[in-house]
Amino acid sequence: MTEFPLTPDELAGFQKNGFAGPFPLYEHDEITQTWRRERIRLMDRSDAVYQDEAAKSGATNIANYDRHLDNAFLADHICSPQIVDRVSSILGPDVLCWRTEFFPKYPGDEGTDWHQADTFANASGTPQILWPNGSDFGGTITVWCAFTDAMVDTGCLQFIPGTHQSMNYDETKRMHYDPEQATNVEKDGVRRGFFGYDYRELQIDPDWKPDESQARSMEMPAGQFIVFWSTLMHASHPHSGLSKQMRLGFAARYVPTSVRIYPDTEQIEEYGGQVSLERYGAVLVSGENAYDHNRIATETTLGHPFPTRRR
Repeated sequence: MTEFPLTPDELAGFQKNGFAGPFPLYEHDEITQTWRRERIRLMDRSDAVYQDEAAKSGATNIANYDRHLDNAFLADHICSPQIVDRVSSILGPDVLCWRTEFFPKYPGDEGTDWHQADTFANASGTPQILWPNGSDFGGTITVWCAFTDAMVDTGCLQFIPGTHQSMNYDETKRMHYDPEQATNVEKDGVRRGFFGYDYRELQIDPDWKPDESQARSMEMPAGQFIVFWSTLMHASHPHSGLSKQMRLGFAARYVPTSVRIYPDTEQIEEYGGQVSLERYGAVLVSGENAYDHNRIATETTLGHPFPTRRR
């Protein structure tokens, strides 16, 4: 029995639309105070798993990856029963968290362009996750938690419901990294980019455009989270600059234990840099792991254990 499963209606809605939520996790004041403390702690990268020059803050987006592997608050966050039970409702009882990353938007920042992700080969050309042979479709369950208020004016997420069943992008094409595009892209009158990439390079049909008339803005106050397939068409609004507050989302990505993570590689290569996977490990957040094809971490680099939900 689980404490926080998706209800039958929520699960049916997820299967139809590709997302569920938002759901409460922290009280607003609680996460505000917690994040004020943790952001100071996270400035210390001495125990982070990626020590490569390319992973240091301000160099590439890889600097945001997998801080749950050294930070106790984030380690407990990815294992939260409120999150894990809902993810298990979708993926089954045996679940790994394979990556986390921060998504900040500062006043005046552009929005994130429409995109989908299946194998996450979009930046390097090499799959980062592979479902078992015979699986028609892959992707990951992303749990995006608002650590600060995420409203339209501050750059909240946007989804196009029901677009998670088929891919409009060919991830094997590989995008070209250009840091000059990181903040200076405008599409159809809206400032939208993708961290130095142009996601349109991957389009199967170069003339295709997402139907933004169907888009829904997913506003969330700090402390709430939403669950969605990475194959769902998603984006975010620009930060209007009307508020001085940054928008910060923390994304945790989950797959069944049968999925191979970073297969046949010893490094992550994207955003103009690369980092070694020598100290990396996926985290068993639920059930049992009957496979030996993934690196597994049972505690943070500072010895804080990951609490697994046993079934």
